[in-house]
Amino acid sequence: MKNAPPLVRSATCFSVGLVWLMASHGVSAQTHAGVSENDFLQDMPIVLSVSRMPQRLDETPGAVTILDRDFIRSSGARDLPDLLRLVPGFQSSMSFEADAPQASYHGVFGNFSGRIQVLVDGRSVYSSYFAGSVAPGLMSVALDDIERIEVLRGSNSVAYGARAMLGVVNIVTRHTSETLGISAKINQGENGIQDTRVGLGWRVGNAGMRLGIDEQGDDGLVGSNGHNRVRRVNFRSDWQASDTTSLALRAGWTTIDAGRGSAGVVAKPLRDTSYDANFVQVDWNTVLSPDQDLALSYSHSQEESHDRAPFTPVPGLYLDSSGSASNDSLTAQHTVRLNEAWRMVWGAEFRRESVTSLPLYNTTEPLLTDFTRLFAHAEWRMRPDLLLNAGAMAEHTSVSGSSLAPRLMLNWHVTPSQTLRAGMARSFRPPSRFETDGDIRFYLPNGKLLRIDVLARGNIDPETVLTRELGYYGTFSWLNSSLDVRIFDESLTGLSQRQTYPLPPGTSLVPSSPADYINGDSFTLRGLELQWQGRPWLGA
Repeated sequence: MKNAPPLVRSATCFSVGLVWLMASHGVSAQTHAGVSENDFLQDMPIVLSVSRMPQRLDETPGAVTILDRDFIRSSGARDLPDLLRLVPGFQSSMSFEADAPQASYHGVFGNFSGRIQVLVDGRSVYSSYFAGSVAPGLMSVALDDIERIEVLRGSNSVAYGARAMLGVVNIVTRHTSETLGISAKINQGENGIQDTRVGLGWRVGNAGMRLGIDEQGDDGLVGSNGHNRVRRVNFRSDWQASDTTSLALRAGWTTIDAGRGSAGVVAKPLRDTSYDANFVQVDWNTVLSPDQDLALSYSHSQEESHDRAPFTPVPGLYLDSSGSASNDSLTAQHTVRLNEAWRMVWGAEFRRESVTSLPLYNTTEPLLTDFTRLFAHAEWRMRPDLLLNAGAMAEHTSVSGSSLAPRLMLNWHVTPSQTLRAGMARSFRPPSRFETDGDIRFYLPNGKLLRIDVLARGNIDPETVLTRELGYYGTFSWLNSSLDVRIFDESLTGLSQRQTYPLPPGTSLVPSSPADYINGDSFTLRGLELQWQGRPWLGA
């Protein structure tokens, strides 16, 4: 792992997203408590992931970018990190050097983009092994399987916990009823680009099935050892058990083979690496009454990384960062409309993460981290033109203790098509297991300790961000367009930073000053984001 670039004490940023949508936004076909069929048929898109309740885009507690299926297809993007470059405030890297292509919000990331949350059909896909990085998860789904992407630009730990410190990317895949039959796709181009995909959809009684198999790869950046190949198998089944109950099963496998290293750099030898991940997810939803829904979800995932190369100056010595990880998550969520003015959602999540790596932790024992999360969000329509969103998540981890992430946002409909919003939120990111327990040692073939590169002492607290924002969302009949403006003030405190310290002489054959992780820089990001979306040619 490398140290992140130096962080400035204060920064101001300005970003613009210009998105031409060639079709109207897709919406979910499932009805939720407090939302009628008319809500889904109106022109204003419905967002499902910001507060865990379905809400109109002009009533969400934050700025949201929606990328629907038609826009994804017309964008020309080959994968998700490339697509996220079109979202205001997002930056992406297409390199496989650290783990996989990355994306981040407002540029706050080092080798691993671990400060945003990425969800695929509600399942968190960040890597427990790669210090919370979302990069492998971004490569786990083919663009052809995606119905839409909802991107909340801003902190959202109140809804999804610690990893949602600086934003949430929620990927909604296509329902099986829309993918019946056989499909195939081949894409070839310069620089070794070879993409293929085969999809098969069918029905068995009241259940729909989809199986997608695809492969994507190229030769990477010219002059680098950046060749890569991503292979994926994804299965989804949707079963309508009754008029009020549905069951969904999802499973998948992803492997990433990539070249890494630099010619002539001893500490970064040229080598081939591999990463494998698989998951299974079960979602059960039932309508308890016209005003109540209950949802249960369970997921299990595993990942394994192989990255090992000889250290040529010392025969028999290898540079190794291989290992494995797994996690299990169980979530229960209850959505209820109390009356015409009040709606709320509340629930709990229990999550266990396990990481095993002798090269990174100097032990063959798995390191376990347990998360317990309790969340609640309420929506109060104070009067027809005023909506108050308030929520909080209490989270406890077995490694870093407890935290509370609250949010308060007021949306004022100045006119039916013009909305102002103002609010604030506080979010946390606990340190990864590597930041608290990393222990990288190099031994000679005779068993003697040569040196220690990383020896974390666990003296690090969670990072925090206090977000204040003002926003505007307006729709315009001319050019069938909308304008989203976000003015933000994000105060980040105690970001994780590498710091070396000397060990006593004689600890190792070579004097060692291993790296440790501490709470370092605190700074403020202030800026303005503009996003204009239009569909000027309705018949296109």
